[in-house]
Amino acid sequence: MTFPVVGMVGGGQLARMTHEAGIPLGIRFKILSDTPQDSAARVVPDVTVGDYRDLETLRAFAAGCDVITFDHEHVPTEHLRALEADGIVVRPGPDALVHAQDKGVMRERLARIGAPCPRNRIVASPADVAAFAAEVGGFPVVLKTVRGGYDGKGVWIARSAEDAEEPFRAGVPVLAEEKVAFVRELAANVVRSPHGQAVAYPVVESVQVNGVCDTVIAPAPDLSDELSGQAQALALTIARELGVVGHLAVELFETTDGRILVNELAMRPHNSGHWTMDGAVTSQFANHLRAVLDLPLGDPRPRARWTVMANVLGGDYPDMYPAYLHCMARDPGLKIHMYGKDVKPGRKVGHVNTFGDDLADVRERAHHAAGYLRGTIDE
Repeated sequence: MTFPVVGMVGGGQLARMTHEAGIPLGIRFKILSDTPQDSAARVVPDVTVGDYRDLETLRAFAAGCDVITFDHEHVPTEHLRALEADGIVVRPGPDALVHAQDKGVMRERLARIGAPCPRNRIVASPADVAAFAAEVGGFPVVLKTVRGGYDGKGVWIARSAEDAEEPFRAGVPVLAEEKVAFVRELAANVVRSPHGQAVAYPVVESVQVNGVCDTVIAPAPDLSDELSGQAQALALTIARELGVVGHLAVELFETTDGRILVNELAMRPHNSGHWTMDGAVTSQFANHLRAVLDLPLGDPRPRARWTVMANVLGGDYPDMYPAYLHCMARDPGLKIHMYGKDVKPGRKVGHVNTFGDDLADVRERAHHAAGYLRGTIDE
């Protein structure tokens, strides 16, 4: 066979769904997984179990692949540079990926290309935080570890200098940002190939609960054409200027004064794009694979007027199967995606997609299914 081999570092649900998208493309897919019990390791035939932080493990895994990509951003940047020096194709490359790995690097580069961001600064102590707060109008301010945070981890709201002590206990650099007055959070998802072709999905509204994505509505309701176009153009510009290859999610604030500001970047398939599995002509996972292989990109247009994605979190009932059967029977149009994970309270174990012409109905169906699966709804 001459079809290429894609190696994905990480064995989580993003790798699982990327593998699924690659099956009809005819590619061969390998993963480097932390354990045999990881979400993707349960379904992908070709699994290497090993530590992505070990360079020799990465080299051995990459040796059998035509391209390396990721389901998380935690691989050390210097290891990726070493792989490239070995002649291994890494997409996105380390010069791009570092902007999703290091928030300080990201903010500095976004400022240079003129992308709108909250005011920010690297701080070294609670006194630095207090000085920054005075410059941006006072407390509260947002503190983030420069590397390693996700799903609300590594993020604090500091309401005083004393409140700012905890982030510094880990001994890692900390980024201070002004606490933005925003109406809602948005996400602009784009995909870019090595030769510069790029596509943009509709801008979505992302609803967070306790720092974790709860619901995504595609497209974002009542978002003006002007602001939607600005968000898509901004995401495409960032992808081009940073040299991104693959999927880029630009998480945004829609501010109370009608602007958009960049919150975070993710250079991989993203939770805000899960709706595309059932709601778009070409999913984010399929387009990510097309991009890293430099294939022509697929159509990103939506299939329905509205699509709503709701994350399924683990609750107090470890056996979701009876609820799963109920949801399928109650709503034959519902699309349920389970990740093969053991159910633990608060853990992402799946998501549901609904679609249709009536937003209120589509949203209710998604929330009912996600709640019933978790056990917070019993009728």
